[in-house]
Amino acid sequence: MMYAGRGRGKIRPPRRNILNSGEVDFEQDWKSLSSSLREIHTKNASTLSFEELYRNAYKLVLKKKGEPLYNKVKEFEQDWLTHEVRTRILDELPSSLLAAQNGAQLSAGERRDAGEKLLRSLKLAWEDHNLCMNMTTDVLMYMDRVYCSDNRKPSIFTASMGQFRDYVLRTPLPDHESMTIASLLYRVILDQIQMDRDGDIVNTALLRSCAYMLEGLYETEDEQEQYKLYITSFEPEFLAASEEYYRSEGESLVAKGDASSFCRHARQAATDEEDRCRSTLSTLTAPKIRRVVENELVRRNLPEMISLESTGVRYMLDNDRLPDLEMVYEISSWVDPKKEELKKAVQKRIVAQGEEINSTAKEASDAPVVKPTKADPEKGDEVGKPAAEKPINQQTAAAIKWVDDVLQLKDKYDHVLEKAFQGDQGLQTGFTRSFSDFINSFERSSEYLSLFFDENMKKGIKGKTETEVDTLLDKGITLLRYISDKDMFERYYKKHLSRRLLMKRSVSMDAERQMISKMKMEVGNTFTQRIESMFRDMALSADLTTSYKKHVRDLGDTDSQRAELDVNVLTATMWPLDAMGPSRGDEAGKLNCRFPPEIDRIRQSFEKFYLDKHSGRQLTWQGNMGTADLRAYFADMKSNKKTRELNVSTYCMVILLLFNDLPPGNFLSYEEIQARTNIPDNELMRNLQSVAVAPKTRILVKEPMSKEVKRDDKFYFNEKFTSQFQRIKVGVVASGNKVEDRDERQETEKRVDLERGQTIEAAIVRTMKQRKELKHHQLITEVIQQLTARFSPDVNLLKKKIESLIEREYLERVGDIDKPAYRYMA
Repeated sequence: MMYAGRGRGKIRPPRRNILNSGEVDFEQDWKSLSSSLREIHTKNASTLSFEELYRNAYKLVLKKKGEPLYNKVKEFEQDWLTHEVRTRILDELPSSLLAAQNGAQLSAGERRDAGEKLLRSLKLAWEDHNLCMNMTTDVLMYMDRVYCSDNRKPSIFTASMGQFRDYVLRTPLPDHESMTIASLLYRVILDQIQMDRDGDIVNTALLRSCAYMLEGLYETEDEQEQYKLYITSFEPEFLAASEEYYRSEGESLVAKGDASSFCRHARQAATDEEDRCRSTLSTLTAPKIRRVVENELVRRNLPEMISLESTGVRYMLDNDRLPDLEMVYEISSWVDPKKEELKKAVQKRIVAQGEEINSTAKEASDAPVVKPTKADPEKGDEVGKPAAEKPINQQTAAAIKWVDDVLQLKDKYDHVLEKAFQGDQGLQTGFTRSFSDFINSFERSSEYLSLFFDENMKKGIKGKTETEVDTLLDKGITLLRYISDKDMFERYYKKHLSRRLLMKRSVSMDAERQMISKMKMEVGNTFTQRIESMFRDMALSADLTTSYKKHVRDLGDTDSQRAELDVNVLTATMWPLDAMGPSRGDEAGKLNCRFPPEIDRIRQSFEKFYLDKHSGRQLTWQGNMGTADLRAYFADMKSNKKTRELNVSTYCMVILLLFNDLPPGNFLSYEEIQARTNIPDNELMRNLQSVAVAPKTRILVKEPMSKEVKRDDKFYFNEKFTSQFQRIKVGVVASGNKVEDRDERQETEKRVDLERGQTIEAAIVRTMKQRKELKHHQLITEVIQQLTARFSPDVNLLKKKIESLIEREYLERVGDIDKPAYRYMA
């Protein structure tokens, strides 16, 4: 079939003698021409000579008859369209279709058949009209080129298209004056599309032909794109009907309460509408109908769909429905580039699950401590014993579990972000904020994370490859990134690290240094300066011990019984000495422990050696942090070798050496041991439990025998002690939990607050020294920016520190009281 083409080939120009002919008989020539046009319209053009017809038209235009010719052709086309085409369409109009407009109910099949009859009738009329007007345009080519161009008239083809619009499509229907053929056509097309949406089979090619007809007609004669009849008349009705359809469809889908089904339907609807525009209507409508689907189906219902209780985003997250979450992400991105509703829902779930983890950990930390069974509390770590690791206590286990649970939650949402949300940066930022919120809402997060590192550095990384260790450390650093009070974490980390270093409990020093390197990259050099100093102290102490041993050899000391000393000299300002003690209020006692004479002589010798090299320094001995190796003789040992090597704490060594001078069968009371050693009560009880209660390290015998050490107890050397192991490690009973109790926590917070006050003052002075003069709000802002990397400073504390610095004449007020400012005073 032919559409809006314009040429049929070349027609030879008229011979020159036409130009010299006399006047023309217009009526006669028109009669001949109109007869030929009728033949064209009745499809009897095979006998016509188009060359002759062209010459006749050419001659009329040449003789200034272009205007009457133009008008006559228009009148002819109007008459033809009115009496032939329109009449035929109205005659073929199905009565059932008109009845339906009056409210008659038709089945889908009846509506489809009746509608297709109208569509087919219009399609044929339009194609015939196009074909005939193409042939007519060839005949009147000269008139279009000369007369129409000179007089700014639309071409005869364009004019006839407008006539088809006015005299066919806009014809009122019989008995329906308010309705035209065009409006009926629109209703039929919409009805057919609705049937297509409902799954019925429709003639898409027929619909496409009628849509093409509407695209070929214009509201105006200048044929501007935006005035296509398809765009001005049909498309608004189509979009309005679609809005209503998808609005209703969305309400229905939400009412069913299945979020996955909603997403699948929305995605399918968008695909179907795009295909429908491509195959049935016009690609011009594709972006517009897409917006209808997005606005009416998705945007209106997205919040409710996301929050559906049993099938929404929460359900999808809890049940790892990644394909469904991917669909939610996709349709959310249609209507909201930032995916705010989706982000809110996921953030809410992250915080809720995080609070559940916090609540579980809090219940565990507040629960009464389960006392160990008879074999548990003092179970010594015996070297060579192929047994499992000593179990950690319940609150430490709860701390490790908290970190593991948070890491599992983080892994889960990282997986969701990557697989379902395409690594969306906006969502990732929201997830990070949510993790930070619930982690920082848990007051023990810093302590628990440090304990996590502590346990892993002592035994968790044992047997792991470098890659596995690196992954484990990276996970911990990820949580550190979320913690806002990094100064609190630093305090706990230094406390736990100090015990690992001094007790030589780290599985790998390389892993320790790797951890420090990762911390430095994450939070900066300032954070790790003191921690790195602790490692330097340990390295210098090793060199110092070597130098001291050489010094002793150089002195020529030949005493074979002399004990060897390995010492760690710690810089007091770099090590958390206040936190390294096992109990509060014992500092005076632990510093004044009375060492046996043979040990005290070595202590004094080292002090002299050290102070000779470093005059002006002061050494303070930390008896609670050391260990000692002893060789003990047991007469009743079943093996041939009666001696055993004991690895004990420094306090245990002091206690056991008291029994060297005790006659067999004699005892020492608790009070006597305390008086002779000056070991603090809490430490003394713990160490006596280790050597007198623990069944496998019962080097002393306690009377009366019980699991608890009391002040009226008596202690004997256990002559009958036996062990199959040559070297025995006597583990000190834990002084409760490694996790701080409420009083210890308050003490830690008090010390951290004190340090923060000093840090804030230093930041204020540093800022003012650089800026010389600042307004109040500027000073507050700059100081907060400086300190945020370590902790979240309290504004009220900032104000108090400013006042304190003014009182001490570091700063002075300047300017108006209503707009305070400060000046630095050198």
